[in-house]
This record gives sequence, structure tokens and C-alpha cells, in this order.
Amino acid sequence: MNITIDNILLIGSILLFISIVAGKTSFRFGIPTLLFFLAIGMLAGSEGIGGINFDNPKYAQFIGVVALNFILFSGGLNTRWELVRPVILQGLTLSLAGTLLTALMLGLFITTVTDFSLLEGFLLAAIVSSTDTASVFSLLRSRNLSLKNSLRRTLELEAGSNDPVAYVLTIAFTSLIIAPSSGIGNLVLLFLQQFILGSVAGFFFGFISTTIINRIKLGYEGLYSVLVVTLMFFTFSATDYIGGNGFLAVYIAAVYIGNQHLIHKDTVIKFFDGFEWLMQIILFLTLGLLCFPSQIIPFIGTGLLISAFLMFVVRPISVYLCLFPFKVKKEYKLFISWVGLRGAVPIVFATYPILAGVDKASVIFNIVFFISFTSLLIQGTSLVQMARLLNVVLPEKEAPPGTAAELALSEKLEIEIPAESYLGGKKIVDIDFPPHTRIISISRNGYYIIPSGDTKLLVLDKLTILAIDKDAVTTLFNSKNPEI
Repeated sequence: MNITIDNILLIGSILLFISIVAGKTSFRFGIPTLLFFLAIGMLAGSEGIGGINFDNPKYAQFIGVVALNFILFSGGLNTRWELVRPVILQGLTLSLAGTLLTALMLGLFITTVTDFSLLEGFLLAAIVSSTDTASVFSLLRSRNLSLKNSLRRTLELEAGSNDPVAYVLTIAFTSLIIAPSSGIGNLVLLFLQQFILGSVAGFFFGFISTTIINRIKLGYEGLYSVLVVTLMFFTFSATDYIGGNGFLAVYIAAVYIGNQHLIHKDTVIKFFDGFEWLMQIILFLTLGLLCFPSQIIPFIGTGLLISAFLMFVVRPISVYLCLFPFKVKKEYKLFISWVGLRGAVPIVFATYPILAGVDKASVIFNIVFFISFTSLLIQGTSLVQMARLLNVVLPEKEAPPGTAAELALSEKLEIEIPAESYLGGKKIVDIDFPPHTRIISISRNGYYIIPSGDTKLLVLDKLTILAIDKDAVTTLFNSKNPEI
């Protein structure tokens, strides 16, 4: 069956429905939801029972880039700076040094055990060198694991920031294979250019986007989510246009935006949560459709060897070396090593050598697909069991803010804004509330108002508030001086 304009919506809706139902079922058996999405795509493909003919790496790459934008941005929005700050050095060391070490060690191993040249071995290693954003975010959040000592934040920070490293390495080694005369010096310059420009652009566009969102006057609340999507795509494309890393810029911008006071912030976050799931389903279905199982079978032996070496040797060594300067317990290092998930992102990156015309690109793609599938099947399925075995899971009553326990830990306050309070006339978005504070409703002149970020508070308003730090909220509302 060929995909056409006439049947694409029918086929797409059927596959989405099957994926959603299968995803719900997967929770009962402890199997990663994303693995089901990938398998459904394979079954629906040209060599599966669906017989859908899809063999277009260019379209798959475009879908992958769009989906990765949403996944990274949603992950950034949900990253709380006050929780990430204590582990920022650990996370960045894992994402930068860890990805480079993985590519180096795995590349040498691949060159030794296969007939790949040195550059081809490093290219394959670079493609699978980063932990997969979609897989890590999805598994940690869907299982709602409350991990000890900010382990979850470390893993999410690593996953959100190391894809750009793998992307740059993939582009660099692809260029070296196509044009060997470009030299290693150009690779280093490309790496520095991508990360410096990407980082600067991320903070710049994050600040600009926050200002635009809070100052622009839109007639409908739903339009603010559309505005954020527009700013997200502009951040990626503008950064890419000037030679920076667009994925890095999108993630940094989202972290910045997510930690600011934002009009209709809850609406925007819920919108991106839903779209993140949609993009993950579409991405994994697309990559499953792109796969031809008959072409993977000849490389199962090689794929198993590389996958096992990556999971049991390379990943643990890179984690231990990166975390050596930090006081991290052995069981934490072991768990971080086990959450070295590979998923959709390496498969997307594997389309770049194909479109560039690299000789062994199809072989690399099939091996990468097998490695990703194996990682999701083995590491993803055993993630919860490994966390419990290593005793890195918090009891539910000790779950930190930022999980489902946050609302349970909140206290309900009824506060009236004093007549002399400086908060009178201020928009909610412009007030520096303590972390984990939500205004539920406002009573004004006998009427109740459901507030949003651009709602102005008036003196004598009676507010219903949920807050973790009750004393800090009370001090804020009773203060006459904005500096107190």
C-alpha cells in the first residue's frame, strides 16, 4: 500500500489509535511504550502485515527534526532550575565528556571487530553516542520514578543536552568521509562554533521569547501555545542559519522560559505535554515504517556485539570516568550507566549519512536501528527493576516537589491583599512568587475569578492559594516593600 494524499489521514489515524491502545497495555507488562510504537511501525511497514510502502529517509529526517524540537522543548519547560542547579556540573560532564568518550571507545571497538574503516567506525559510534531524549524523558516520566539525590534530574539534563553533541559528531564524521581533506581541525572548529553559538542563541531567544509572550496581547488563551510553538521553531531555524546548534538552542531556551513567570504557563506546559506524546508516537511510527527487517537480519550478530559492548562496557566506563571528580555513590553510577538508553534520535541521525551518500550508510542505518531496538527492549524493560535492585528509589511519601507528590505536599491558604500592599495593580506574571505556588481563585466584589498570568491583583482581593512554603507566601503578601 502506498501512502497518498487521499489515504494519509486514514492510515495515520488508525496507526495512532493502535499505538495509544498498545501504549496503555504496555504499562501492565512493564514494556516501554516507545518500543510498542516502533514495533507497530515495523508491522505496518512494507514487510509487515500492513504493507505500507515508505522508503524516504528525507521525509523521515524532517519528521525527526520537528519531533525532536517538541520533545526537547517540552523537556526544557519541565526542567526546574532550583532542582537542576545542584547537579548541573554532573549532568553537563556526562553530556559533553561522556558522549565524546562513548564515541571514541565505541568507534575503536567497531573498527576492530568489523570491516569498517576508522572514520566509518567513528561515524557509527557518534550516531549512537548520546542517550536518547525521547526514551529517557518518556520512561522516567511515564513510570513516575522518584529517584534519590536528584538522579532523575541528572539523567534528564544529560539526555536533553547530549543529543547536540552526537549531532555535531555525526555531521563532522560524515563530512570527513565525504571530503577527507577537510581535516580534523575543521571538526574541532565546527564543534566549538555549534556549541558557542547554540548556547548564546538559546539564552538570547529564551529571553526574547519570554518578553514577547508576556507583553503581547492575544485575544484567546489558546493562541499563546501557538505563539510558543512559533518561537520554538524560529529559535531552531535562526540558530541553525547562523551556524549554531539548533537543538541545543531550543533546549536552553525552553529551560529559560520554563523558569520564568509566564502568562498562561500551565496552559502552555499542558499543550506541550500532549504534543510531546504525539511527536513521540509519530516519530517512532515513522522510523518503524522506514525499517526493512529483512535488511537488518544479516547484521544481527554485529549489532548484538556492538550493543552489548556499548551497554556493559562503554557506558559504565564513561559514566565512572565522568563522575570520578564528584562524590557519587557506586549504586547511583550503576543506575546512571543502565539508563544509557538509545532510541529514536540515533535512528534519525543515521539518515544523515544516507542522504549524504556515504558508501556504507545503509549498513550503518540497519545496525543503529538494531542497537536502538535492543536498548529499549533490554534496558527500558528492566529500568524500574534495576532502580529497586540498586535501592535508588525514594519512598512515595518522600517524593520531592516536581513529581505527583507536589500537590499532596501543598497547603491551602486564604489570603486577602492588604490595602497598603505593593501587590495591588500588579499582574500575576510580574510577581516573584516562591517556588511551587499556585493561585487557584480570586474573590473580588462577591464574584470569583479564575486567574491567568495577565490577571491584575487589586487590594482587598481574597486569594485561594496552594503553596509548599506557606510562610514565604504570607510574608510576600504582607510586605509593603517589594525588596523584602
